[in-house]
Amino acid sequence: MDGLGGLNRTENGVIVGLLQLRTAEITTPGDLNRAAETLAALVRQVKSRRRDIDILVFPEYSLNGASKSLRDDLQCSLDGPQIDLLREACRSAKVWACFSFMEHNPGGHPYNAAILVDDGGRICLHYRKLHPWVPAEPWEPGDLGIPVCEGPRGCKIAVAICHDGMFPEVAREAAYNGAELLIRIAGYSASLRHQWLLSAQADAFYNLMYTASVCACSATGPFSGMGEAIVVGFDGVPVRQGSNKENELVTAEIRPDLVREARRTWGAEQHLPAGPQGIRGGQRRRHRLPLHLHARPGRRAVQPSLGRRGRRQGRRGGRLPPAAQEGLAEDRNGKASRPHMS
Repeated sequence: MDGLGGLNRTENGVIVGLLQLRTAEITTPGDLNRAAETLAALVRQVKSRRRDIDILVFPEYSLNGASKSLRDDLQCSLDGPQIDLLREACRSAKVWACFSFMEHNPGGHPYNAAILVDDGGRICLHYRKLHPWVPAEPWEPGDLGIPVCEGPRGCKIAVAICHDGMFPEVAREAAYNGAELLIRIAGYSASLRHQWLLSAQADAFYNLMYTASVCACSATGPFSGMGEAIVVGFDGVPVRQGSNKENELVTAEIRPDLVREARRTWGAEQHLPAGPQGIRGGQRRRHRLPLHLHARPGRRAVQPSLGRRGRRQGRRGGRLPPAAQEGLAEDRNGKASRPHMS
């Protein structure tokens, strides 16, 4: 249940709105300013009609358009007038929003960036696309990693842009950093429909978190955005899904508290009988996260198994492959390494 698409909020619910906005046509600085004014007006309009919405998400290229121009006067900056206008809209409407923009980069090509603005007009998350779609996109690869911020009702949120969502490592890194909701914005056309839906569901289930994804949408043109907004539950089951309708608003309620509960209780050990003969010779593991979330920040990575012969050689001082020798040395010395989820 998602409260009829967020129309009926539950006590711990967070209402997400995904707007399948038509991509703006930007050729002049005046066009850019008008696009910012349009987005600001939509923030106020949507919140006035759907007062329970907590987060409003706009697609990729919704501010700067899809022309991929490198002109300095068609780019934005965090302290520029266009972003100021969007921040003020969130403050006056008392709603969070996710915006896409092309960020001016004095040292190279622009960044394909996104921000999360809270209901007080503050920028709480700043993200730059890590994997530009080469050679179609001329953007500089992002250098901010996968930031996570705390959003409405304590929901921890990360953002991914378009092609980044095709890499499972991006969603996994968001989960490592504590994300309970992964927002993904894109401008895909219908040729990517299957992969779009598949990755939204896989990222949700593999990481026990919600995903909320939205593409731009246009009713005309063979390569127009496809829409297809989708919210997926942490069990991998779609909660709400849009169509290919231009400017459609897709809303759903998510429950971050249930994400936390699932991450705490969905481990395989919950289904094993209690008794003195537990796992691995009676030693029951103390942590209760699901198996695919056992490794956490600060926990030493699990070393690959060397097998019976490898362990014998290690005890006898025999020759092992360099990687295996290094693994044994780290294990004996107790050195920490980057967490690894299998």
